[in-house]
Parts: sequence; C-alpha cells; structure tokens
Amino acid sequence: MSLARDAGALQVRERPGVTAHAVKAHANDLVSHVDLASEALIVDGLRAAFPDDGVLGEEGGGVPGTSGRRWIVDPLDGTRNYLSGSGPWSVCIALQDGPGNEDLALAVVHEPVVGETFSAISGEGAFVDGTSVTVSDRTDLDKALAGLSFDPSSGTKDLMAQVIGLLLPEVGDIRRLPSALDLAYLACGRLDCAVLAGTKLWDVAAGLLLAREAGVVLGGIDGRPSPALILAAAPGIWEAFSTSDAAEQAVCDADTRPGMLAAVRDAAARIKAASRDR
Repeated sequence: MSLARDAGALQVRERPGVTAHAVKAHANDLVSHVDLASEALIVDGLRAAFPDDGVLGEEGGGVPGTSGRRWIVDPLDGTRNYLSGSGPWSVCIALQDGPGNEDLALAVVHEPVVGETFSAISGEGAFVDGTSVTVSDRTDLDKALAGLSFDPSSGTKDLMAQVIGLLLPEVGDIRRLPSALDLAYLACGRLDCAVLAGTKLWDVAAGLLLAREAGVVLGGIDGRPSPALILAAAPGIWEAFSTSDAAEQAVCDADTRPGMLAAVRDAAARIKAASRDR
C-alpha cells in the first residue's frame, strides 16, 4: 500500500504544473510525465521487494519474471480527470498469482485527493482504510446508482451511447468514473451496478478483486468479466440489471468483429438464462 500512497503523493504534489506529455492510442488517450514518474516509482519499488516477480505496467514499464507471479500496475487511472481537474483518479496495483487474468490475489486502489485506500486479498474480503466493506443491499433497479467506465475511443463511445440511452430510464441515476474507482465504489456500496467497456487489464485488475471480495456479481460477454466488457451489480438487482435492454445491448455490441456478432448474441442469451436460474 505504501507504494500506491507514495505515487499518489507525487501526483498531488506535481498536479499544479502538469501538462499532457503525449497521446497514445487516440486523441483522448493522454499520458503525462506524472504517469511515467508514478509508474517508475511503483515498478522500481516492486522490483526491489520482489525481484523474481514480473510486472505489467500501463506505460510500458513492465518486466518479465520467473516466479509465476505478476504485478499489474496502472499508475494513474483517470489521467483526463487528473489533467483537467474535473474528477477523481486513482493509483492501482494488483497481484496476479497464476496464468489467468482471474488469478488475482491482492489489490490496492488508492484515491490520492480523498486519501482513501481500498484493498483486498483473495478469500479475505475487501477493505477501505482497513475497515471491512461489502456490496450494497439495493433491491430496486429503478433506484440504483449506476457507474459507467469506458475508453473514449470512437468505437466504444458509439457502443456506450446506445447503452446509456437504454440504461438511464431503468436506473435511479448514473455516474461516469475511472474504471478502478467504479469497481471500488461498487465494492463498498456507494454504487449499485456498473457497465465498463473497452478497458485494459491494468484498468480493472485491482477493482475486479475488490468487487469480487465484496460480493458484487460480475458478468460479461461470455458470462465472465473481461477488460472488453464488465457487467457488475449488487446481488439484489443482478437479475433485473443483467437482463435489461442496456446490458444485453452492451453484450451484443461489445465485440462486432466479422463473424463474432452471432456468438456474442448467444452469450447474451446465456447470461439471461443463467440469471433466471440463480
């Protein structure tokens, strides 16, 4: 946790004079010198403490390992918010102890401005500043607060434009947040459901473990969450949420590569059938 907090302190200290350093995948995918410095701080600390472990960093600071374990780092999730002063951001670190993306063992999400640190250990629960937290007890979808997270590329924005139009009439209200905080807020009951689309593993790895340990129900294109699409909700509204027009639209449109649409629609039907059987 200390590395996440140290990176957060660096970010707060450097924020007054920060500017975008470069554009990555598209015009809305920004990186600052603070992203790079934060990742270097975290990766150097992890390598010093766990020299045999691999590291996957968003900004390219990753290194291979020999232990079979890998640290997944997003040094500044929410760079656009950070640069513009328009919303929250976080520092995210997760430990993957196995070959699959689901083999998450430890997670830390630190929100520097508020000073909160969300954490989870597989099988031991989710916490905020050391206090155990759990998913909301919401049972009415029309009163739910929904979180949205998505990559602002043109394709993902087209998908989410349809999803938002369908989702907003069915829930109480919506919020757009960086991916890790979206899942962290679900874990501690501040949000009741969420749709995350077009993310990367480093955006969601820590948040997924937090959500899972807090009791959030998770789904996606094939019934399982993935960076391409995550559907998440409190148990009391999962059936209504996952079978809603918005959720089914997200599943059907999350992957529209040639030859894939039929398979994705089948996946939507499986999610609906599984929800009825819960």
